[in-house]
Parts: sequence; C-alpha cells; structure tokens
Amino acid sequence: MIDTPSPADGQRRMRTIKSFVMRAGRMTEGQQRGIDQGWPRFGLELADGLRDFDQVFGRQAPRTFEIGFGMGHSTLEMAAAAPEQDFIGVEVHKPGVGALLSGLLSQNLNNVRVYSCDALEVLRECIPDASLDRVLLFFPDPWHKSRHHKRRIVQPAFAELVRQKLKIGGVLHMATDWGPYAEFMLDVMSVAPGYRNQATDGQYVERPPERPVTKFERRGERLGHGVWDLKFERIG
Repeated sequence: MIDTPSPADGQRRMRTIKSFVMRAGRMTEGQQRGIDQGWPRFGLELADGLRDFDQVFGRQAPRTFEIGFGMGHSTLEMAAAAPEQDFIGVEVHKPGVGALLSGLLSQNLNNVRVYSCDALEVLRECIPDASLDRVLLFFPDPWHKSRHHKRRIVQPAFAELVRQKLKIGGVLHMATDWGPYAEFMLDVMSVAPGYRNQATDGQYVERPPERPVTKFERRGERLGHGVWDLKFERIG
C-alpha cells in the first residue's frame, strides 16, 4: 500500500510513510453539522503553509500538537482541562474531525485548531521550528507483522522531524497498548539524537495524569493488555 524506498534515504522515506491509515466511515448528522459549522472557525488548511500560531490563536500559550486524534474525545478532555494551553489536532478520518468540531462547538472551546490531512506534512510545511511544547502520539497503528514494521510512524526520520519542531525542553509523548511496538518505540527513541528519556529507569513512564484514559486503554485492560507511555524531552 505504501511504497517505501531504501531506509538510507531518510528524507524520501518520510515522504512515503503516512501518519494514518484511511478508514471508511459514514458521517452522522451531528458530525456533518460539526464540519459545516465548526470548520470555518477551527479548521486549518495544509495549503496555507507555515503559520504563525500566536496569530492563529490570538495569544502566546503552551502549544500541543496531536497526531491522529481519532474521534477527538481525548483532545476535548485535554483542551477543556487546560484552557491556558493551545492544541493543534490532526486527523484524516472525517467522522472523527466532525465529532471533534461538534464537541468544540457544544463546549464552547476556543483553544483547539484542526487539520484534516497527513500530520507529517503538517509538521513539515505548517509548523515553525522550535515552536511546540508537546507532540502527542497516542495509540498509533502498530503494524504487527515484521514485514510491515517499515510502515510504523515511529522511525529515526520521524524522531528528527519532531525534534526540529519541539522547543528545547519540549516533549514527545507516545502511548501504545502493544508491547512489541512499545519496545520498538523505545529502541528508536533511545538512539535518536537530541533527546532524553524522562523515565528514571530509561524505560517507560507511569501514565501521566494529563493523558486521558482512552477507549483503547479501556479495551486493552479488558483484554488483559498493558499500556506503555514514553516521554522523550528535546535537549538539543
């Protein structure tokens, strides 16, 4: 499905790995209404290129970038709990975009902006360097089979792109309910230049209180799965 070139060509590889898997889905009336009414207020376009987010949000504030917010439940919870912070969410699944926009309207939140496209393209083309306080990657597709591991979003080139966009002291926070992917993430990030693992034992952190418990986590608990959180801080 994805034409992945030689790993030696990092930049080219980043152009082929996507931050998402396209999923079909019908829009509910509420989700469509969210897009119709919310997109003009909260939606941003990749084609607009590099943005001044102080201008977009009308203030200076700590800024979080979320890759793949799903149906937007965690985004809404985080934004409502931290009105002093700004959130940039990216998701390609249109029902999820509509659900988040509907929630923003119903809760009268103004500290979230939304892209509906590939998050890696947004990072490259729209986000200024050294401007983000956090990048969130919660429960990405683990691509279980070994021959598909090259499709995982967490790769050395991804780590470098995120590092460029984080401020010094900014944090990449990842979570997964798939143990082998957690190990894979840890392996990639432990050798990525310019990062420090915030776990005191060099492994995983406890679930941070600012990360909402997601449906994926609840599902994993029912199935007896663990959930692993990783936090890597930009130090250079």
